[in-house]
Amino acid sequence: MSRTSGTTSDARTALRICPLCEATCGLTLTVEGSRVTGARGDRDDVFSKGFICPKGASFGAVDGDPDRLRTPLVRKDGELREATWEEAFDAVAAGLRPVAERYGPNAVGIVLGNPNVHTMAGALYPPVLLAALRTRSLFTASTVDQMPKHVSSGLLFGDANAIPVPDLDRTDHLLLIGANPLESNGSLCTAPDFPGKLKALKARGGTLTVIDPRRTRTARLADRHIAIRPGTDALLLAAMAQVLFEEDLVDLGDLAPHVQDVAELRAELADFTPEAVAGACDVDADTIRALARELAAAPTAAVYARIGSCTVPHGTLASWLVDVLNILTGNLDRPGGALFPQAATDKSPRPAGPGHGFALGRWHSRVRRHPEAKGELPLSALAEEIDTATAEGEPVRALVVVAANPVLSAPDGARLDKALDSLDFMVSVDPYLNETSRHAHVVLPPPPPSQSPHHDFAFNTLAVRNQVRYTRPAVPLETGRMAESEILARLILAATGMHGADPSAVDTMVIDQTLGKAVREEHSPAHGRDPRELAAQLTGDTGPERRLDMMLRLGPYGDGFGVRPDGLTLQKLLAHPHGIDLGPLGPRLPQPLKTRSGKVELLPQPLADDLPRLRAALARRPDGLVLIGRRHLRSNNSWMHNVPALTGGTNRCTLHIHPEDAERLGVRDGADVRVKGAGGEVVAPAEVTDGVRPGVVSLPHGWGHDRPGTRMRHASAAPGVNVNQLLDGSLLDPLSGNAVLNGVPVELTATS
Repeated sequence: MSRTSGTTSDARTALRICPLCEATCGLTLTVEGSRVTGARGDRDDVFSKGFICPKGASFGAVDGDPDRLRTPLVRKDGELREATWEEAFDAVAAGLRPVAERYGPNAVGIVLGNPNVHTMAGALYPPVLLAALRTRSLFTASTVDQMPKHVSSGLLFGDANAIPVPDLDRTDHLLLIGANPLESNGSLCTAPDFPGKLKALKARGGTLTVIDPRRTRTARLADRHIAIRPGTDALLLAAMAQVLFEEDLVDLGDLAPHVQDVAELRAELADFTPEAVAGACDVDADTIRALARELAAAPTAAVYARIGSCTVPHGTLASWLVDVLNILTGNLDRPGGALFPQAATDKSPRPAGPGHGFALGRWHSRVRRHPEAKGELPLSALAEEIDTATAEGEPVRALVVVAANPVLSAPDGARLDKALDSLDFMVSVDPYLNETSRHAHVVLPPPPPSQSPHHDFAFNTLAVRNQVRYTRPAVPLETGRMAESEILARLILAATGMHGADPSAVDTMVIDQTLGKAVREEHSPAHGRDPRELAAQLTGDTGPERRLDMMLRLGPYGDGFGVRPDGLTLQKLLAHPHGIDLGPLGPRLPQPLKTRSGKVELLPQPLADDLPRLRAALARRPDGLVLIGRRHLRSNNSWMHNVPALTGGTNRCTLHIHPEDAERLGVRDGADVRVKGAGGEVVAPAEVTDGVRPGVVSLPHGWGHDRPGTRMRHASAAPGVNVNQLLDGSLLDPLSGNAVLNGVPVELTATS
């Protein structure tokens, strides 16, 4: 034990995987008593090897934020007041069940926010809640983020979660589109020290190309930066694919036996020549041809696109065309290209062959008839699904919100604000009383991250290297707190008529169901065995640990409950506190494919049907300014604006505007400017900079902490403005239901 100067208690260290972004870096925490007083990178972590960013370094401040709720809140006489856990769950049972019983399961909506994939409980329990309630009214952060990628992967590969990631450590040529990993630390591509990996790429003689309307930190590192017109990514990518066909540069290599519809795709893309798209993209035809030729000529290459190419009118087409380029150049599923990760908790791989495929539009929203995608309805439609009556069933009358703040993250937050007030009942699982949870009838606060275990279920399926890590709580659960896993288990019981049952029953039910299915599957290592005998072998101090042990044992590296004695178990993982390296990504096709053909279906019908809409975009040119978002290294959506160490400096809510546009409109640097969109208007200080291209202005996402009734003192002192209030929610990518947040028209007026 070491003693820290100026303290009266012994300091110790504890390991923790950082939950504050998708990089999942290993941390070494300094803990004094029950307080985290410091954080540094864990040099022995098998994945991050000591890397840390400002968010991770501020773990203690995030963890110890005095505005975090410590006890449940229950609304009495119109006011949220502190209550016991028993009172809170009594209120949940009394509020949710009558709605479901009277109006049917779809009258109860579920909203899941981005932080769910950053906690162990958030990954394990919401799917159980959704299945138990049998509601189709599911809304998540995916439809203001990455749903186009899920849909394109589902259509191409038959599995919406089969997302190939760039092999950053071995590629010779990396093309980034609408991605800024030096600020985001990577997204749908889990890679600690993304900046270091890009610098290593250049140091070994590789090429980095960035396509982005802004000269971001990532763009400044690139060999070539192309300031494309926002929203035209799909046109540019289609033209690159057309060049590959036109100049006979298509070379599928080892992919050839696994791909169909190549000739049909060539015919569909024939119109998208570089000359045809150049005017719309504002990228000259010679540059487009050079991009395609360089991609084809590189020994290995990977195309990677993120939120800037998803949150646009043709987001699903752009996401599809990213993989089309990787396929046509033979770079999908090969080292140095784009590969499918294999997480330790993935299901035991089934034999290669045809699958069930991926279907869209199995049901629709009531009001505007939006098709579901991956079981979800657009978050942009949440307000209307609450406040609009139709003949198509009951509106949403009750809401379960888990780690979500859609008043800030979805378009037209003002309308949603009013709609939430009209609900019969709402329960929020959230550590803060924020812009959304302030409407709840019950608020259930999870403990801070230091008091929770951590394993990255989702992010390991997107990791650039196969590995597995697990950390137990760094700090014991504080008296009066309830573990997030128990909160969500009790919520499931209260919502489904089992209020008062032992919460461990939820984990037992999941384990029994999972093992019962595993013993019936011929490809499972548990096939033909007694599920009760297998359950008795599980170890772990808690239900979540027993479930993790089960998933590890049944997974691709697991011991198969003794079938592979050297395989993974929870006990083996606990014996390696810095994680276990499972090796570099490798080729996996055709095993991951679940399409009906058993092949990569290069031209799925829904995408072919959407191409005429892309052709129509060839003739469009914006008359005025268009708006794009912005990401900062010190924030993650709206999460961390209440932490003083992570705000200020350049992490401010300002409107970036090019000097030419500023001069034309009479906008002065630092002066307020009024921004008007289809959904409303906001006033923000201007920041005149040539880092954004002419004709484009940029506001960051996640601000607007000025609504009354919240308890986020630092955030409300410098609230910024809510960029999503400029949107009315009517602009969506039709295939995925994803909100169009980038490339939307706005009007600017100098206020002084």
